[in-house]
Formats: sequence, structure tokens, C-alpha cells
Amino acid sequence: MRRRPRIPLSPLPQRDGVDPVRVRLPFTEGWATVRDHLVARLAAGPGVIDTMIDAGQIVGADGRPLTRDAAYVPGLYVWFHRELPAEERVPYPVEVVYRDEHIVVADKPHFLATTPRGSHVAETALARLRRDLGIPSLTAAHRLDRLTAGLVLFTVRPEERGAYQSLFRDKRVTKEYEAVAAYDPAVDLPRTVRSRIVKERGVLTAHEVAGEPNAVSRVELLEHHEGRGRYRLLPRTGQTHQLRVHMNALGLPILGDRLYPVVAAAGPAGDFGRPLQLLARALEFTDPVTGRAHRFVSGRALAAWSAYDAWAGEGAHRPGGTQPTDE
Repeated sequence: MRRRPRIPLSPLPQRDGVDPVRVRLPFTEGWATVRDHLVARLAAGPGVIDTMIDAGQIVGADGRPLTRDAAYVPGLYVWFHRELPAEERVPYPVEVVYRDEHIVVADKPHFLATTPRGSHVAETALARLRRDLGIPSLTAAHRLDRLTAGLVLFTVRPEERGAYQSLFRDKRVTKEYEAVAAYDPAVDLPRTVRSRIVKERGVLTAHEVAGEPNAVSRVELLEHHEGRGRYRLLPRTGQTHQLRVHMNALGLPILGDRLYPVVAAAGPAGDFGRPLQLLARALEFTDPVTGRAHRFVSGRALAAWSAYDAWAGEGAHRPGGTQPTDE
């Protein structure tokens, strides 16, 4: 069995907490120079690649800048920093819940992406933490939707990343979410929802289809008042938008959801006034490196319910927290 060649370490440092772009030249013919390939592959504006090369911004594995006539070599790696998009700053902090030499557990606010993607690059939880904590090797062990607040696990040491990522892959992490949605006494809770969810590339929403279930969520009502309910959600799988899809299927779309049941127009840049009322409340797992039993709890509150806190002990109906069980 042929081993994959080892990827060289980046010769460029991070910039503003963001890694440089790495490009590997494919094992195909058609380009005389590295410059020709990059112009064809990256679809940058006219003259952009030439300007970057002339400025010494595209380098090889030895850190030396490439020239316009650098010969195309199949399998060669090159690095450069892309021009970062203009990003609206999310005006809420990322709180560090726990930190040791192996992991960082952060409490992410609504509207902040977990990792760089699309138009969200420097303004992400990962880039902020790398800058603030001075840990350039920090990497997310899993992802949380940009519009969802709550706990995210990050790893410190690259050689340990796989061990922590496997916790999520092998379903050895207990994840607990909290949501606020309409209250409907006709919806029998608690219950376990099982369905098959698909998310097509380029489509904003996921949807349920017939077939073997690949998404399982436990839904429990914690309390309700004046037509609203506070719910505990316990996903046993990790499909895209799973909890949002399952709550919508129950006829209880999560408050502030701009995708379910109907796709709504996105708010203007800088509009942080209507957060999705979904919170990753708790993470529980046994540390695969240290063997410690961890349980972390978010310190955030959902705005659509926190207004009720003053009277909740008197006027809200509290059926009590039920423990997750199999049906």
C-alpha cells in the first residue's frame, strides 16, 4: 500500500489568526509554469497572480518567493495569503470555559462562525482564539453553526487532533442543546425523533426524505409560558441543521430561524438583533488523552426566554428535566 507523501510545514506564518492557503500542483500536463496554473485554477482578477508573484507573496516549501517563469512541477506545494474579505465584526466575546495543555473549550456567541469559511475568515471563533490565546496550532475538533451559540471544543496539539475528532465521529460525546420555540400541548413530549436528512451542496436548507434514518434527536420540554416553550435537545447524530429540521418537523420551529419553515431574507450586515434561539448548552466526554471525565456547561442564556427568569418560579409550568432514555 503506497503511503501518502507527507505535507510540508507551511513556510508562512498565520496572519491575523488565519492560515495561509496551500496549493498542490496536480499530476497533469498542460501548464509550463506555476504562474500559468495558478491563473487558471484560482480565477483571480486580471493581473492579481502576477502582482502577488512580483511582490514575493507566493512561496515554495523552502519559503523562497516564486518567479513568473518558475517551472511547473507536478506535486509541488506553494503557499500564499489570500486577501481577506471585509467582515462585519460580531460585537460579542468568545468566552474560554476551560483550557489545559491539550484542549480549549470556548463558549461561542451567536453570529460568529466556528472556523474560516466563505466570507467569514478572520472574524471566526478559531481565528479570534488563536490571536487572543497565542496558540497558532489551535484547531476545532468539531463545528457549530454560525447562528448557534454555545460550546465548541478546540485542540492544542496537532498530533492529538485525531483523538479528539474521533470522539465526535464515534459518538462518544454527549451533546446537550437548549432551544426556545412555540409551545403546543398537542405535541407529545418527550420523544425521540428519527428521520433521514439530506443537505445538498449549494442549497441553504436540509430536508427529510424517505429511507433509513441517519438523524436521531431527543426532544424534551423543560417549561412553558404564554405560548412559548424552553426545550432540551439531545442529538445522537450530527447531520447538518438536524435539530432545526426536527423541531420544524414537530411543528415547533426554533425562534429566530430564518431557514425553517420558510427561507427568509437575510438581515443587513451588522444586524445582530434576532439571534437563532438555539444554544449548545453542554458537552460531556472522557478525554482520550488524559482519561479525565469532562462536563462543560455554557454560561449563556437565550434572550427569548431569559426575560421570563424573574417570574419563572411562580408562573411558568415546569414539568422537570427528564433524563434521556431510549424509546
